[in-house]
Amino acid sequence: MTVNGWLSDAALRLAPVIGPAVAARELRLILRKATGWSSAQLGVAGGTTLPAPARAAADAMVLRRLAREPLAQIFGEWGFFGRSFRVTRATLVPRPDTETLVELALAEPFARLIDLGTGSGAIAVTLLAERPEARGLASDISADALAVAADNAQRHGVAGRLAFVQADWWAGLDGSFDLVVSNPPYVSQADYVGLAPEITLWEPRGALTPGGDGLSAYRAILAPITAFLCPGGRCLVEIGEAQGPAVAGLFRAAGLDDVVLHADINGKDRVVSGRKPSGRMGG
Repeated sequence: MTVNGWLSDAALRLAPVIGPAVAARELRLILRKATGWSSAQLGVAGGTTLPAPARAAADAMVLRRLAREPLAQIFGEWGFFGRSFRVTRATLVPRPDTETLVELALAEPFARLIDLGTGSGAIAVTLLAERPEARGLASDISADALAVAADNAQRHGVAGRLAFVQADWWAGLDGSFDLVVSNPPYVSQADYVGLAPEITLWEPRGALTPGGDGLSAYRAILAPITAFLCPGGRCLVEIGEAQGPAVAGLFRAAGLDDVVLHADINGKDRVVSGRKPSGRMGG
C-alpha cells in the first residue's frame, strides 16, 4: 500500500469520529511518528510503498485514536513552547493557550519561582530553561504527575535547579518566591460533563475540575498568597474564558495590586496577574 493509499483508507475510518480536517492533520502526524520521516519527506512520499513495520505501527495508533485517546498520549510526548514534553494519563496535555502564561512570566525578571499543580512540569521547566539563572519549586498532589515532571526537568537540563514536592496547594510549604504560577483545575462541574471524550476519558479529572463553580483552587492559592510572595513579587494563573472578573476579585481580596486580565492567542481571557505591594512583608 502506498502512503497516499494508507492516508485515504485511514481517513475513511477516522474522519467520521473526529472530523475530516482534524483527521487529515493527525494522520500525517501519525505517519511521521511511525516512519520517522520529516514533514518534507512525507510530502513527497505519496506514491511510495509504506514499509510494513511503519504501516503496522500507524494502524495501531489509528485504533487508539478511534478510542478517542489523545494523540499526545499515543505519542507519549507533546510540544510546548518549542520543546517536547513527556505526557501520560497522570498529566494534562500541554496546550498552546498556556504559553500565554509563560510569555507573561518571562516579561519580567525572576530568581525563584513556584509552580503550583505542576502536572507535566511544562510551565516550570520552560521558565527555568528560558532563565538559566533562576531556580524553582514545583508541587503537585499527584506523585505520578511529579514523576513525569521530574523526567521532563531532566530532559531539558533544569533538574539541578528545580525541586519537587507532593503537596495540596500550599499545605506544608514555606519559603518566599518572586514568581508564583499555576494552571489549576478550573472547569466547573457543569462544564466538565460537556467536554470532549479525549479529555473526560483520558486526562486526569482532578487536574481539570475541582467541581462546583470551578473557583476553589484559586481560593486555595490566593488566600495565603502574600505570605509566600516577596514584596513586588508576581502571581500569574491560567483561567477559563468566563472566569476573569471573579478571579481578579480574588486577587484583589488577597491584597494584590496591579491586577490585570490577559487574553490568549484567540483573544479570550486566559491569565490573571497581580503583584504584592512592595511595602508588604508578610500575609
